[in-house]
Amino acid sequence: MQQRDTGSAHHGRANVSRRSFLKASGLTAISVGAADFLVACGPSTETVEIGEEESGSQQRTFGDNGTMRVGMEVAYPPFNWQVSEKTEDTIPVEGQSDAYADGYDIYFAKKIAEHFNLNPVASKMEFSGLVEALKNGQIDIICGGMTATDERRESIDFSDPYWTSHYGLLVRKGSAYVNATSLDDFAGAAVLGQRDTLLDTVIDEIPNVNHLTPVDSVPAQLSNLSQGACDAITFDVENEKGLLKANPDLTPVEINGSQALFQEDAPINAGIAKGQGDTLQQINDVVNSVPQDERQQVWDDVQARLPE
Repeated sequence: MQQRDTGSAHHGRANVSRRSFLKASGLTAISVGAADFLVACGPSTETVEIGEEESGSQQRTFGDNGTMRVGMEVAYPPFNWQVSEKTEDTIPVEGQSDAYADGYDIYFAKKIAEHFNLNPVASKMEFSGLVEALKNGQIDIICGGMTATDERRESIDFSDPYWTSHYGLLVRKGSAYVNATSLDDFAGAAVLGQRDTLLDTVIDEIPNVNHLTPVDSVPAQLSNLSQGACDAITFDVENEKGLLKANPDLTPVEINGSQALFQEDAPINAGIAKGQGDTLQQINDVVNSVPQDERQQVWDDVQARLPE
């Protein structure tokens, strides 16, 4: 988160099992207003060299063959998730039949693709592999709940933000940590984050925490918490409704009336390969054409459509 930052080195942290299980979400589509706000244009003619170690002197163009390949997990609601039915607001998942991506990220991916007269498809992969996939030409753009950290900016370019996330802690219902009154109460608690994201690095804001080795996905975080492998997990507060619907045994910690417990928050940005300045400017024009009230309405629509 998001959204997500690069992880830091962990010292003296216990290992936990990594599992990918998550209770089925069954999430549905958001409503997207497809009003044109810019004169549509064709794919960018800017070419980007792919790393020699991967493809020699090969070059590619943003939106080759009329397709905009959008990198995301397709497993991080409400930003992105997978559904089996096509709607006017979904995009197909590349290489899979009857699989479509939906979510808040999709709203902006579709607007960007529309501006460039491209057909968007979701390239499903682990979050930790998105930046490298972009650099190597596997995808054209990242719209996957990603935050433009300083480290990532060394490798790729980012758009202006289209959302901002905040972080809190989930615990099991009945846990002694439910009644925590400050982060100090989590001293000694085993807290689990997601690898290479702010969901992991913010844990170090907790004094004397037992910072567990991070897992690869939010579903793995949730599974470990439900099974008692950790005391708490970090989560994106804006995702609370969907997470709790799918995991009714868990509950967020509130301190001073707020679930946002950490100082650091995370703007969500689209990412593209370096060397595409004109393309990046056009993407920023698309992002910035969406007013804040529309962004909030889209977000509210997403939340309202999450399944029971």
